[in-house]
Amino acid sequence: MLNKVYGSALLGIDATLITVEVHLGQGNKYYTVGLPDNAVKESQYRVSSAIINSGFRMPRCGIIVNLAPADIRKEGSSYDLAIAAGLLASTGQIFTQNLGKMIIMGELNLNGEVLPLKGALSMAIQAKEDGFDTLVLPKRNAMEAAVVEGINIYGVESLRELVELVELGDVSHFRFENRLFTQSLEREQEVDFSEVKGQENIKRAMEVAAAGGHNILLIGPPGAGKTMLARRLSGILPPLDLDESLETTRIHSVAGKLSGGEGIITMRPFRNPHHTISDVALVGGGNHPQPGEISLAHNGVLFLDELPEFKRAVLEVMRQPMEERKVTISRARFTVEFPASFMLVASMNPCPCGYFNHPDKECVCPPGAVQRYLNRISGPLLDRIDIQIEVTPVEFDELSDVRKSESSRRVRERVLSARNIQTVRFNNSGIIRNNAQMNSAWISKCCNLDSSGAALLKTAMKRLDLSARAYNRIIKVGRTIADLDNSDKILPVHIAEAIQYRSLDRGQWSGK
Repeated sequence: MLNKVYGSALLGIDATLITVEVHLGQGNKYYTVGLPDNAVKESQYRVSSAIINSGFRMPRCGIIVNLAPADIRKEGSSYDLAIAAGLLASTGQIFTQNLGKMIIMGELNLNGEVLPLKGALSMAIQAKEDGFDTLVLPKRNAMEAAVVEGINIYGVESLRELVELVELGDVSHFRFENRLFTQSLEREQEVDFSEVKGQENIKRAMEVAAAGGHNILLIGPPGAGKTMLARRLSGILPPLDLDESLETTRIHSVAGKLSGGEGIITMRPFRNPHHTISDVALVGGGNHPQPGEISLAHNGVLFLDELPEFKRAVLEVMRQPMEERKVTISRARFTVEFPASFMLVASMNPCPCGYFNHPDKECVCPPGAVQRYLNRISGPLLDRIDIQIEVTPVEFDELSDVRKSESSRRVRERVLSARNIQTVRFNNSGIIRNNAQMNSAWISKCCNLDSSGAALLKTAMKRLDLSARAYNRIIKVGRTIADLDNSDKILPVHIAEAIQYRSLDRGQWSGK
């Protein structure tokens, strides 16, 4: 007897339909075919024990389980529940009439309990697109999938509950109602800009970065507040919209970074990898490709503290994703893409000892050490960082001031106003969301300078020996500053401020 049950396979952050075919025949051997990995092959032991320990009968005959299509590699243990349903249907222990309408996924342990899986949201989207009306998942993953409208989401905790659901067809206490997505501007933040004493020029640079989605590098001695400022950037970014939230959640779900019952992500990610990270862990990959830190930071912030301490090869692999806003991982049999549209926030000391250009402490680095330290970061990578600004230590009078600084909420209001201007500007662009993502055509269209601004930028280009990429970066930042001022035109004052955000180009870091 042959029975079919339907499941899903993950390819990157997308899911594709898998047909689980169960055939009972002569003999006493159990075969799993269809390009399974070791975890799928081992399902025979988990499934058979779960069926017996749940009070059902395991067939005593030859069993062939085929996962079609056979040219897609099947990975992981989440096919257990579908295989168990197919076996029970083939032996007549459950009705088969409802199985054709369902996609069933979940891992089983030996006593029949259903364990959580990865990629539930992607599976729900795929199930709806393929015309299925029901998706059965582990209960801990059901809330995540329930944001997708137009499909019934059921969460089960055991194989017996799955049988009850299939037998009765619609069991309300297993069903998770679709959850409406709502933006939340009044988000509770653990940290706030009002806690930062002084550093008004750095806060302004962070505001400009947030308003235009620009990458930013903070350069300063230890204790100047670089990390403190970086951790507060996500609090002034606009809230996620539905599309951004779904895409961000899919990435974290595929990577197994969602806790049970969390549902979808509604706050922008903040990722802070250690400088010992490998290139695969940063950009993604592996034998079974998984998203890296830059994809986990999609639609959020990637913070690289002590930037020169990262391996140069690790930093260099970020260059293409920073331009294309995606990571492409190719293997012999397949290619997967992970989104990687993130804001890079990096910090670094100005030299190995940390006190070059310090107003009070003397730098003890030997001659040439400062330049060698800066050379750990390639010029092409620095060119991709729009804002490079020096962070100086806070004076005692500012530290002891009991008055609170401007709150993140006030700053976010200005950022939202500038982002709204950009939303209208790029309404018909398709993929461009902010000024930092503008290509050459959009720069020509939206960033025309008057004669004074063009002359100022020309002088800066000659004196600072800036590259063509740096030229475009300055214009983009100038456009964002103009948006914050609610100005249709980019004025010379906007260009002048943008030039000031190119600290590494201005000559004071030539070294000793």
